[in-house]
Amino acid sequence: MSVPDIKEVVKERYGQAALRVTTGGSSCCGSNQAREFCDPITAGLYDPSQASQIPEEAMLASLGCGNPTALAELKPGEVVLDLGSGGGIDVLLSARRVGPTGKAYGLDMTDEMLALANANKAKAGVDNVEFLKGEIEHIPLPDNTVDVIISNCVINLSADKDRVLREAFRVLKPGGRFAISDVVTRGEMLPEIRRSVLLWVGCIAGALEENEYRAKLAAAGFEQIDLEPTRIYRVDDAREFLSREGVDVDAIAPQVDGKFMSAFVRAVKPSGAQQTCCGPTCCN
Repeated sequence: MSVPDIKEVVKERYGQAALRVTTGGSSCCGSNQAREFCDPITAGLYDPSQASQIPEEAMLASLGCGNPTALAELKPGEVVLDLGSGGGIDVLLSARRVGPTGKAYGLDMTDEMLALANANKAKAGVDNVEFLKGEIEHIPLPDNTVDVIISNCVINLSADKDRVLREAFRVLKPGGRFAISDVVTRGEMLPEIRRSVLLWVGCIAGALEENEYRAKLAAAGFEQIDLEPTRIYRVDDAREFLSREGVDVDAIAPQVDGKFMSAFVRAVKPSGAQQTCCGPTCCN
């Protein structure tokens, strides 16, 4: 697929998820009632104490693969940016963690999700939140303005991950932290095997191999890079779905089992990092 095609598919998927929530449905990822219909990538990511802090609609709209707010070690007064913020669940949780002296931004390109996120912001009654429309490849914030970048199963959907990581590096302050959840793969596998698993869940579509992820972060300038698996997917998790799609699950199991996982990806922008000037307006 071309880059415009990928973006349109993502917009359609996330727009439909937002509309389902606003009409009383669920994306299923955070809903106990709907969990029996969920795959293990998106189910059960937020504990009850977190769910009680935010509107139910934010939880129902979640399409993530992890819980970056539980792992990012946010501090009062920090500025946080969520790449691909959806219905706002991680932004709203972050806003409470950084407190009134901090700020939480959410960036999303989908009008329906932005509308839902702003409605959830009003219901939550938080003032230190701002949702921005834009693409994660072109973050609409100045250089060196963010303490922490979080994201939840979104960067893997981008067709230009190198650009996303360079943009993340640009907007982070020196010493700033990259702390995201994403789907990654481990080791090589045949293309036809990867395509079979993609039938199970669309968000694996662009998943990077874990060592490739590390290399791209390093190329963008990050240091202290670490990938910590948080949920390893087994082929039996997808057996029923793949069988319905005509896939011989037993045949592919040895090449798939344990090779797809959610991971918490950490990295740091060096404290002495200087932004490279790319034009007459970027240097002060």
